[in-house]
Amino acid sequence: MEKEETIEQLEENQEKNEKVEHKKEKKDKHKKEIDALKKEIAELTEQNETLKQEKVELLNKLQYTQAEMVNYRKRKEEETENRLKFANQDLIMEIIPILDNFERAIKLDDNNLTDELSKFLTGFKMMYANLDEVLKKYGVEEIACLGQPFNPNEMQALMIDQDANFQDDEVIEVLLKGYKLKSRVIRPASVKVNKLEENKGEDNNE
Repeated sequence: MEKEETIEQLEENQEKNEKVEHKKEKKDKHKKEIDALKKEIAELTEQNETLKQEKVELLNKLQYTQAEMVNYRKRKEEETENRLKFANQDLIMEIIPILDNFERAIKLDDNNLTDELSKFLTGFKMMYANLDEVLKKYGVEEIACLGQPFNPNEMQALMIDQDANFQDDEVIEVLLKGYKLKSRVIRPASVKVNKLEENKGEDNNE
């Protein structure tokens, strides 16, 4: 009898041990599943952060490309506008010396010439006036120099004089007229500039 009870106890203990072992295996399996899930979540989180970073970089590149395209379009529009705006510059540069020659001829009338030559120069004056009007129509304007302060951006000083009747650095004579085409200097004026001796002395003392 005792032997039978012992066998039953052994079987019962074995069954309990098997249950405990089964629970342990199930617990270990569950732990492994959780660890695997955590690892997968960590990997997905890392991938998500990488994708976010790539998205930001792509967005920045897209914005940069769009800005470059806008700037490129603006540059092209400005270039096209300038080409159209100054398309006649080469032709005008060819005409300006002819205008100079007309002016030289007209100045001859300042001398005491014969009536016949004066009448001849009258025709020159009319042609000069017409040519001058045509140039103005296309945006050509003479650079104002006489009596103005010397401006190196629009003038070149070919001669220097010293005259107390004028201000220092004042243009006292225009040797060759300068012209602008729609605000662009296409030929600087050649001028004589006044330089007072006292200012030169001050410069030397400095």
